[in-house]
Amino acid sequence: MNVLLVDDSRLARTELRHLLQAHPDVHIAGEARHAEEARSRIPELRPDLLFLDIHMPGQSGFELLASLEVAPHVIFTTAYDEYALRAFEVNALDYLLKPVQENRLAAALEKARAQLAPSLLPEPATVTPVADEAPPTLLSEQDQVFVKEGEKCWFVRLADIKLFEINGSYTQVYFNQYRPLVPRTLQHLEQRLDPRVFFRANRQQIINLKWIAGIEPWFSNTLKIQLRDGPEVEVSRQQSVRFRELMSL
Repeated sequence: MNVLLVDDSRLARTELRHLLQAHPDVHIAGEARHAEEARSRIPELRPDLLFLDIHMPGQSGFELLASLEVAPHVIFTTAYDEYALRAFEVNALDYLLKPVQENRLAAALEKARAQLAPSLLPEPATVTPVADEAPPTLLSEQDQVFVKEGEKCWFVRLADIKLFEINGSYTQVYFNQYRPLVPRTLQHLEQRLDPRVFFRANRQQIINLKWIAGIEPWFSNTLKIQLRDGPEVEVSRQQSVRFRELMSL
């Protein structure tokens, strides 16, 4: 498990580094003193996990996350307890108060191991910027994306997103009980999403194949798909042909 320590306090980074020595599966890939330095080091170091302070010179830890299109998992480390609710609203794995206690750190790392278990064998997805002529970096279902709508924000795994749906000039994202709107086109999303997991059902919708609850024949040789805890999706005639080919042996 590769981790990046992001904290403006050298003493706090040193203490955390010392505590992490008790966990041989944790490799400290590097350190950063503020959000700008962390943002520049993430593409290079490709950490699985950030230990992230909230109050730092310049941007806060929350602002750093909001600036990343794809972010690693996060454990907050801070001297302030008033941000705990906001931390969990962005799906942080844990929230550790300084000075960090050994037992709390161990529990937080267990959460990280559980989340990272499916994705530790393949290399984690990179957030390295790509040239204009190169294809966009493909995201895996285990990648996390930062979704922001107004003052609300979420840190969500792609595996937990069941549906992308056009809504006016925006795209609506369906996950858990939330339906935020993001300023992205389906065409942009389709280029970034793993086609083995996400399927363009029609001009308006992209579905997560792993959220399918049922399939039934529909008019004119098309299909209707029921998503788990979600809406019904009508697959266009052309995409129904592709869907049958995709799902057949």
